[in-house]
Amino acid sequence: MLEMLGQTQQQLLHSLMQNRDGLTVDDLMRSLDITHNAVRQHLTALERDGWVARGAARSTGRRPEQSFLLSERGRELFPRQYNWFGELLVESLRASEGAAGLSQRMRALGTRVGEQLRSQEGSAASTAQRIGKLAHAMHTLGYESKAEPATKRELPSIVAHNCVFHHLAAKHPEVCHFDLALMAAATGAEVQHAECMVRGGQVCRFRFRKPE
Repeated sequence: MLEMLGQTQQQLLHSLMQNRDGLTVDDLMRSLDITHNAVRQHLTALERDGWVARGAARSTGRRPEQSFLLSERGRELFPRQYNWFGELLVESLRASEGAAGLSQRMRALGTRVGEQLRSQEGSAASTAQRIGKLAHAMHTLGYESKAEPATKRELPSIVAHNCVFHHLAAKHPEVCHFDLALMAAATGAEVQHAECMVRGGQVCRFRFRKPE
């Protein structure tokens, strides 16, 4: 994700990563060797996208200067070895409990998360509304998902263009049971995994129907 930004913005974010107390515009001018206006333009764009946040004003002997920090979201731009640790956990569970046991664990975890999401919606929300809220929550988590409109006969469906567990699911398909259980618990609907990127699909497509 970090590499999608321009070189100067990457350098700016690296400078903020290395200075947890924050840096002022003047600090960044010296660090990046660019003009005051250029720093401000980059900060405006990065703050708008949520990568940078404002810190405390800093006393300079003149008027206080605003400092800027790397936001928590901005920290997630930098590589972290989640895949390695996740794979270690999944392989450990599969070795101790077998494929069926791993599937059961994934479904239990997904159900718990889905029930937490549903409890935030209240009982008045319709199934279609819950599906829309779920698509938004998944998008926030990195699935690049959206809800597709309902038809006369069907509930809305969810299409995800990114699977946050793709690396794991390719090796351990049981991991997909987490997503399916989460969606079922969050919406109160039955879920069909109609298209799957791990199985060669272009997207992950989830269709819903009310239990009979």
